[in-house]
Amino acid sequence: MKTLEDHTILYDNECPLCVNYTRAFVVTGMLEQEGRKPYNDSVGKIEGVDWDRARNEIALVNHRDHTVAYGADAIVAVLANRFPVFRLFTRVRALRWLVGKLYFFVSYNRKVVAPGKVFEGINTCTPSMHYGYRWVYILLTCVMASLVLTNYTQLLVPLVPTSTFGREFLVCGGQLVFQGILVGMLNRQRWIHYLGNMMTVSLLGALLLLPALLLRDVVTTPLPYTIYFMMVVAVMFLEHYRRVKILELPWVVCFTWVLYRFIVLGLIF
Repeated sequence: MKTLEDHTILYDNECPLCVNYTRAFVVTGMLEQEGRKPYNDSVGKIEGVDWDRARNEIALVNHRDHTVAYGADAIVAVLANRFPVFRLFTRVRALRWLVGKLYFFVSYNRKVVAPGKVFEGINTCTPSMHYGYRWVYILLTCVMASLVLTNYTQLLVPLVPTSTFGREFLVCGGQLVFQGILVGMLNRQRWIHYLGNMMTVSLLGALLLLPALLLRDVVTTPLPYTIYFMMVVAVMFLEHYRRVKILELPWVVCFTWVLYRFIVLGLIF
């Protein structure tokens, strides 16, 4: 059990993923018991740290030589100390590039996946806005949600018309435009953050629908699937409302989120 001594990793304590994997580093002995500290409580207290960069890339401070590793390099340094094979991710250029891209994709979108209690507070570890990674996230979640809904609507026939991926993707894209225009008029600084959060809610709904798809050969009547679908929509509404409050947007955003779906249903039927 090889422990990386005299190192401190500075994590975002409002990011569940960051909290859990850095805790795992300590629990498994990869880092010392005092080897992790919240970013919020450490700002300005440790020399040599680029605090602005550390919001986007988790910082690993080496107290021996006073150097700091950031992002994927920091995580690989912890893992490679226990498992040397992970050094390949820093030595092989293609692997380092891929790991770096994946890291930034997660890091720049972590606040729309799991937002903190407040949108942006003093000394909070809120990442910078990167439109490229945000739009990739929005597109991927739109595709995933559309795929699940395309399959789920087959379980609702004949209560609802059968659907296609193209239609579901168009509906999802339409809501991005519909809500994006509204939020852009209400608060121009928050619209891209809202769209990311909205698509996380859609992804949550898609994930909740997946278990029902496994029962398609067991339950063959559409009514149970319809009831379950409405339950999932209720969960999505509550989560959407929670995120709208965090973003400090008016309640009308929740109203139009529902209104858009009713408009779509009216056009379909």
